Amino acid sequence: MCLPGNGNWWCRSLESNALNIANALWWEEDTLCLLDQTRLPAEEVTLHITEVSELIEAIRKLSVRGAPAIGIAGAYGVVLAARPWKESSHPPDWEQLTSEISALREARPTAVNLSWAIDRMIRTVSSAHPPSRGAAYDAFLAEAKNIHEEDEERCRRIGEHGAALLSETSQVITHCNTGALATGGIGTALGVIYAAVMQGRQVQVYADETRPLLQGARLTAWELQRANIPVTVMTDGMAASLMDQQPIDAVIVGADRIAVNGDTANKIGTYQLALTAHSHNVPFYVAAPTSTIDPDLETGREIPIEIRGKSEVVRWGNLQTAPEGVDVYAPAFDVTPNRYISAIITDRGVVRPPYNLRSIL
Repeated sequence: MCLPGNGNWWCRSLESNALNIANALWWEEDTLCLLDQTRLPAEEVTLHITEVSELIEAIRKLSVRGAPAIGIAGAYGVVLAARPWKESSHPPDWEQLTSEISALREARPTAVNLSWAIDRMIRTVSSAHPPSRGAAYDAFLAEAKNIHEEDEERCRRIGEHGAALLSETSQVITHCNTGALATGGIGTALGVIYAAVMQGRQVQVYADETRPLLQGARLTAWELQRANIPVTVMTDGMAASLMDQQPIDAVIVGADRIAVNGDTANKIGTYQLALTAHSHNVPFYVAAPTSTIDPDLETGREIPIEIRGKSEVVRWGNLQTAPEGVDVYAPAFDVTPNRYISAIITDRGVVRPPYNLRSIL
């Protein structure tokens, strides 16, 4: 992703290859700006977030989503919480800040990047030896921008490492949305595809629609069309048929949290896609930054799984799609066991089984 005013070589490369890649979020005039992903693909609407409560609502409603993007948004959320300090020379009021940050941390429990980014922000300013409020605010803002820029660089590296796994002509299945809309850069799984295309390779993408909120159909297809990369949308239940009928070269997905043994939490439906790929001898790759690895979790059994509201399953907009009062099972994520993952593509390289991911942290 090319942030406003960013002139690095990666942005120039994107421009020269005419890839029209959107920004998911940016900081402008003391405001966090979010491209409202609930409105895509019908319309492009920017949310201007000035309060932590607004950001929490945006995260819960999925206006901003994707583990890396949520982490970056969380970092800027700490800056929003500290905005009253901006011009003050008095010592910081940690009680007020801590209350808002605690609420922000709980906005979505599965994606580890949110708590990772908030913890990093808090370490920036020591409560034991606090600077003035104004200096603390400046330090928070500088660190949030660092987190944002570092994710852009991580995405670039993930793309380069992953592109090497694809042939000159590849057919790839992906699930949910893992591109610029989900990160601070060009993406994780879609970042691999963008990098391969920029290297001159031909990639045909098959995007699972990703029920119940259609992030694949609404967001991934929208992104790839903008970038002029061939994309075909299919329902989540069509992957097995496609693999049986077409020579699929790889499945590449993202991740919201990865245990140190390689078990991976990602959007619901990923596990069944991994089983299908395993059955058809198709390589199944997970692409994620090292910030998505949780060093405190030994296995995927320990990953907390967010449960979403039933309305996302029984309604689509104003349309009732299931009987009133019916029971609903609505986890937002599932966990793919490491035995079905061919490799994990990180910003520090490609890791293959047996997995001990602490070794790369």
